[in-house]
Amino acid sequence: MNSVARWARLAAGVAVLGVLAAIGVVLVPPYVANWNLQRYVNALTEDPATINQPLAGIQAQVASKAASLGVPLRAEDVRVTLSGHALQIDALYVVHVDIAGYTVDLHFRPAAGGS
Repeated sequence: MNSVARWARLAAGVAVLGVLAAIGVVLVPPYVANWNLQRYVNALTEDPATINQPLAGIQAQVASKAASLGVPLRAEDVRVTLSGHALQIDALYVVHVDIAGYTVDLHFRPAAGGS
């Protein structure tokens, strides 16, 4: 194999890695934000003091934390239910990510509790 072909293959490989890295830079932040929101929701359901709060207040807390994380979650998208002494928090939101003119919708469902 001559050196020109070798350099062409190397350049193509580097270009592919560059594209993958760029896609990762765009896609990783929504997943990290969702992971942080999931940790917060888990902590809320595990905290015994949370069960004494009004459900609408818990709903507002989750929406407020989501806003602080840059997550597009509205209070109406958070469902908080209480069954006996089990608190259940479910949420659903969609993050629109544009990648080179193509839009990807990432659907997230942070949830915790219920047991």
